[in-house]
Amino acid sequence: MQTSRRHFIILAASLASTVLLQSESRAAAPELSESDPTAQTLGYKSDAAHIDTAKYPKYLAGQACANCQLYQGKPGDALGPCAVFAGKQVSAKGWCSAYVKKA
Repeated sequence: MQTSRRHFIILAASLASTVLLQSESRAAAPELSESDPTAQTLGYKSDAAHIDTAKYPKYLAGQACANCQLYQGKPGDALGPCAVFAGKQVSAKGWCSAYVKKA
């Protein structure tokens, strides 16, 4: 019985530290700047209301990072990670030309 209790405590501590590290790394990720080279290539704007529709005709009103399949933030978060911009957080109100509507 001692072995299983000890195993449970080690497993629980490991799980708790993993969750804490993940939440800290998410919070520590910097916000994507519109001047970032990848952001410029993809036409990223932190506020979709400022999209140049002549340059990006694919953009449709209502599209935003928050309703994109690539956005990994939680509903209601102002910022969240994006699969396209590794290590950076994007604005939920933002948009880029890699936008894919959530199913």
